[in-house]
Amino acid sequence: MILAIDIGNTNIVIGCIRDEKILFVERMSTDNDKTVLEYAIGFKTVLELYHIQPKELTGSIISSVVPPVTNTVKEAIQKITSHNVMVVGPGLRTGLNILMDDPGTTGSDLIVNAVAAIAEYKPPLIIFDLGTATTVSVVDQKKNYIGGMILPGINVSLDGLISHTSQLRKISIESPKKVIGTNTSDCMKSGVIYGNAACMDGIVERIEEELGEKATVLATGGLASLVTSYCRKEIILDDTLLLKGLRLIYLKNCDKQ
Repeated sequence: MILAIDIGNTNIVIGCIRDEKILFVERMSTDNDKTVLEYAIGFKTVLELYHIQPKELTGSIISSVVPPVTNTVKEAIQKITSHNVMVVGPGLRTGLNILMDDPGTTGSDLIVNAVAAIAEYKPPLIIFDLGTATTVSVVDQKKNYIGGMILPGINVSLDGLISHTSQLRKISIESPKKVIGTNTSDCMKSGVIYGNAACMDGIVERIEEELGEKATVLATGGLASLVTSYCRKEIILDDTLLLKGLRLIYLKNCDKQ
């Protein structure tokens, strides 16, 4: 059984995987100021909630887009498990051929998502990850990672709108009643959800046009389930994609553990 952790700008996703089964998925806030001990207590508490003892874990793996937190989390896991922790990055085998101008700058979360997608779905692939930023990854017919897009995430866009307008107030992100809102709150909800759904539809069209063929389209991330239900394109929701990718990369590097 392995512990898989993805450190994002807003949340840390924690999952435990036995063989191919994901036993749980939980989220903690990413906090640059937390100490090793504070993170260790948090991870231990999550494991205890699911009646899992640290000694049951055979290994752990981390992907991270927040370098200042990576080592703190790594040390916290080592404190509660007493074993080495893999970190996705240089020196770790992924099996992914990255055709970016500078492959080393590709986010570890994008690599992990692509590894999982290639293993489970038919290429070419378009992978949306709706987190603090909305990222789009593209894998071609030959399973090469060829690039993608980065755009403001839903919450970032909404916060930017509110902070630059005097009469708009923060709203909860939830399903709009209809496309045409009849009050300020409903107009904002419609704009956020339908706007992002239309954006995803349009991006798929343009990428497929550039590829010259239809692609398998996937969506993952915290808000993916809400937005994809309003998309007109066929988009497969896979909210455990990243954890599955971490498991695959862990298995490719077991000899290094």
